Amino acid sequence: MTQSCLLSRGRYRARLAETAADLAAARALRSRAFRTSAPDADAFDAVCDHVLVEDSATGALVATFRLLTLAGGADVGRSYSAQFYDLSALERFEGRMVEMGRFCIDPDRRDPDILRVAWGAMTAFVDAREVKMLFGCSSFAGTKTAAYLDAFAMLKARHLAPRHWLPRVKAPDVFRFAARLRRRPDMKAAMARMPPLLRTYLLMGGWVSDHAVVDRQMNTLHVFTGLEIGAIPPARQRLLRAVAEGAAG
Repeated sequence: MTQSCLLSRGRYRARLAETAADLAAARALRSRAFRTSAPDADAFDAVCDHVLVEDSATGALVATFRLLTLAGGADVGRSYSAQFYDLSALERFEGRMVEMGRFCIDPDRRDPDILRVAWGAMTAFVDAREVKMLFGCSSFAGTKTAAYLDAFAMLKARHLAPRHWLPRVKAPDVFRFAARLRRRPDMKAAMARMPPLLRTYLLMGGWVSDHAVVDRQMNTLHVFTGLEIGAIPPARQRLLRAVAEGAAG
């Protein structure tokens, strides 16, 4: 494999973007997936690594995300997420961190292997750089909370951040679901409305902020999501590394 290739599995391969054309393709897919009228681009693109998941047979880009590597918690204020959340509690975190952002899959694709390959690529990246925490913003489509109340109630009941890492409110428009919701979640309904990326984070032991940011520019509701690599259940770690290492062989 080339130096930029993170893994290849079945029909798909994942690699790091190397050229301006690679970045342009990632931005074009983001614009389609997020349904933005203008090209989806910002200043963080220049300081991130960009992962491209491609159809090996056709070269078509089927998924993309970007990764910002930070030396430790002292640098967390440089992250995209820090625009929306007060992350001062995480400044005490010791160990390398990576922020994953702008994750999207081609809206015309329904193959679950795309998500598996994306997470395998993420695992390969994290392992190679000895990352201790993965974090980012996990988004629900739209800005109306009503359809997601069971999902938010489940997050409150089972997946809130440890108090010592808990992000505080910074954005002007938020939904304080942990404080406001008193309902018992319908677990089936909650999982049906949970975004696939967030569902995967939770299966690995991830946690979320106690509030969602209403992001009208991106037309999303999002929660801060953290995952301490050392806390991933051993069985889940083996599955991820089987994808990352087996596909790389």
